[in-house]
Amino acid sequence: MTNEGDKKSRFYTCSCFTTDNIFLDDYKLHVRFVSEHQFRLEYKPLLTRQGCVTELQFLDVLTKVSQEVDRRRHTCETSAERTAAIKNTYQPLHPHVYHLQESYLAPKLKQLVAYCSSSDACEEGLTELLEDVGASRVYRLPVFEKSFCEQLVEELEHFEQSSAPKGRPNTMNHYGILLNELGFDEDFITPLREHYLQPLASLLYPDCGGCCLDSHKAFVVKYAMNEDLDLSYHYDNAEVTLNVSLGKEFKDGNIFFGDMRQVSISETECTEVEHRVSEGLLHRGQHMHGALPISCGQRWNLIVWMRASQERNKLCPMCNRKPSLMEADGFADGFTKQSESQQNGFCELT
Repeated sequence: MTNEGDKKSRFYTCSCFTTDNIFLDDYKLHVRFVSEHQFRLEYKPLLTRQGCVTELQFLDVLTKVSQEVDRRRHTCETSAERTAAIKNTYQPLHPHVYHLQESYLAPKLKQLVAYCSSSDACEEGLTELLEDVGASRVYRLPVFEKSFCEQLVEELEHFEQSSAPKGRPNTMNHYGILLNELGFDEDFITPLREHYLQPLASLLYPDCGGCCLDSHKAFVVKYAMNEDLDLSYHYDNAEVTLNVSLGKEFKDGNIFFGDMRQVSISETECTEVEHRVSEGLLHRGQHMHGALPISCGQRWNLIVWMRASQERNKLCPMCNRKPSLMEADGFADGFTKQSESQQNGFCELT
């Protein structure tokens, strides 16, 4: 197994990936499945209160959850098969968009990165250059030129309309594209993370691994009428997240932020933030958020979950336990086997 970015590291998945954080769309609920007995004990009363009142309804939920667990067990094999099929059969419409070029980036983003490398760079100085959107430590910044966003969406639509196999991002988003399978990781997302996002995160989020981001999961989500309209309240499997609006024309669909995941939504006052095409929102992965429904049009967003193995190796953010590692392909879920030099828990700014 080889990693798409840093060839010196092998990345792993936590065993909870198979069993935890399974989203039941009909009941807007995340669940954990280890066995039918465990599932009945933990979730039957809660599901009943949510409207799952008959045994037939409960068995339907049980079937869906079991199928999702089985799908996750075979994720590596099925993803590798899709990736190979895409590479062999799919003809890109815009081949150049798979390779990051400076001309694709907003001039302001390059200025922000240049500031981060200056001798007097600091968090306060950087935040003064960013737009504060009203939610704690959530920042808006220009990311791409609008012309590039248009071409990228055209490429994604071309892929969607092709006969190539498609893997969806997660159990919450039914429409979207895994960018590693399409071939964007090595020459686009990895350099974007390493050369442009890492310097920003190092100053903005040093307390949650922003200075030692070493892997990612990148995907595109699509919202449209008669498809996904909104997204339930959740947190990301990431230390730091970038969410960029790519287009197209749409109304409503604002993102809303609550508090960190340890705080109940009943104790939280949420802040709405609008999407602006070509601009991104940078936030901590454990910051709870969701998306309100669009009322017309289509909304495409690029999501980059950035991971710091030195942080998540201590505690899996998805199950809150010491990670139990399983081998996987590529960046997997961003866990590594710690060397002695990593166990001190410090990140080194470079």
